[in-house]
Amino acid sequence: MAELSTQKAVLGWREWVSLPELGIRLVKAKIDTGARSSALHAYTIDPYFIGGQRWIMFAIHPKQKHRNISIECHAPVKDRRIVTDSGGHKQRRYVIETDILLGQSLIRTEVTLTNRDTMLFRMLLGRTTIDNRYIIDPGASYLQGKPGM
Repeated sequence: MAELSTQKAVLGWREWVSLPELGIRLVKAKIDTGARSSALHAYTIDPYFIGGQRWIMFAIHPKQKHRNISIECHAPVKDRRIVTDSGGHKQRRYVIETDILLGQSLIRTEVTLTNRDTMLFRMLLGRTTIDNRYIIDPGASYLQGKPGM
């Protein structure tokens, strides 16, 4: 059996995160080691240009089951990629790069934008975001607490 490093922080299968650059103070995220990329719930996705650079405006319902709460976000577009979801469906998604505050750690990462209205979690944290920084305890939740802003 491989020896686990005691240097790494432990995450539960779900954690609170903050996306300060996007004005998202608090959102529940599912830790998904089966997903390569991280995904953020977005609707009303509207690309535009500023000085020749493509930007994206999107809105998010940060709280589950609360469609009356909405945050409008703006970010530069890093890329558009074909992403295959857990059901095998392919979708072309916008990719942004942003900071995620997870516990006391600030992580710069790529995030794809997709409508997750039918999903329980507004955000998935995939393998590239976790990137060998953490040990995952699938029997625990919210081990990192709510990030302070």
